[in-house]
Amino acid sequence: MVSVLQNVAIDCADAYQLARFWGEVTGRPVDPDAVPGDRETQVSLGGGLVLYFNQVPEPKTVKNRVHLCLRPETARDGEIERLAALGARFVADHRNPDGTGWAVLADPNTRDYQFC
Repeated sequence: MVSVLQNVAIDCADAYQLARFWGEVTGRPVDPDAVPGDRETQVSLGGGLVLYFNQVPEPKTVKNRVHLCLRPETARDGEIERLAALGARFVADHRNPDGTGWAVLADPNTRDYQFC
């Protein structure tokens, strides 16, 4: 017997807004029944994988132990610019001249994620 991953749950200050951001990042729609002010919503990534956003009252106080690693379908630097235009904040640059490495960005709720 095994367990099956149901979703990746993300606690946040504004579930709907953060779901909209990640919907834009991934090109997937926010749950069609979701409306601004909802305390929880989700973005279905396909293949059964879901990003689930849950609004919580407490602020983030320490580094996240889970982050999302993204791989662009286009040029990495162009995708970093697109994400910044959506509201992501550039945190750290670990890119190498040979094209390896990664950049760390934070989403609008300041959760860090890596962009490989």
